[in-house]
Amino acid sequence: MSPAPVICFGQQPCGFFPRRFLQAKFVTARRLQAEIGGEIVFFLHDSDHDARETQTILRHRQTGEPQVFNFSFVSKLQRKFSPLFLKRLPADWQANTARQLPNFVEPRHVALFKQIAAANAADFCLEMYRALGLLDGIRVVRSGDPAVRRAACAITDFFVDVPHEGEIVRARSINGALKLHEGGDRYLDLPPVAFTKEQVSPTRDSRLRWMQSVLHCTHYVCGAGEQAYLNPADAPEITFVPRDPIDRSDEAYTDA
Repeated sequence: MSPAPVICFGQQPCGFFPRRFLQAKFVTARRLQAEIGGEIVFFLHDSDHDARETQTILRHRQTGEPQVFNFSFVSKLQRKFSPLFLKRLPADWQANTARQLPNFVEPRHVALFKQIAAANAADFCLEMYRALGLLDGIRVVRSGDPAVRRAACAITDFFVDVPHEGEIVRARSINGALKLHEGGDRYLDLPPVAFTKEQVSPTRDSRLRWMQSVLHCTHYVCGAGEQAYLNPADAPEITFVPRDPIDRSDEAYTDA
């Protein structure tokens, strides 16, 4: 007998209200599950460190004008270099943001937002997606989970979570050296340090093979951007399924 289908899609935490392209991945995966059965796995790449990933674009309820929201973080170093699961939120960020939300979302969504209890950006996003009902019946696997990292295959293109100036930063391994990318062609070299698999996370180009070594999925729902760089040869056993189209894909999804 063939194994039951494992339908997967991946995404960084992408806003405290998820972007519409992520909601489209949920819809596509559920439609596929209705057709072929099996389980759905959401691979949450919370090891990513780019704070721009969590920008949340909401439209004013009266004027329709878009506004960009984002988390604030307890230090500049965290904002630039710490993985999303370690970017800690200041104590006043949630209350300050909640005061602005009534102009942009319905009262029920403001109430959901206020109920979220999370200390870091990745946890906040995940709990918000759960509160919106997006994760019902879906297994979540996180790239920052030490157990996932231990189980993953070895890769030669990777980042390493290491201490730096009192924080944990996500440094790129380049020719055996650990570096922080400061923009353009500028890098900050970090001292060499021993590390284990629990500190390693993949780059964009090694993520598929790394993820698949843990999840063993049969189908992968891929977004428009992923279709441009994913290499199907890294996982020939996967059937790749483009996500359903959606308008205003970068804006936030708030239709609970």
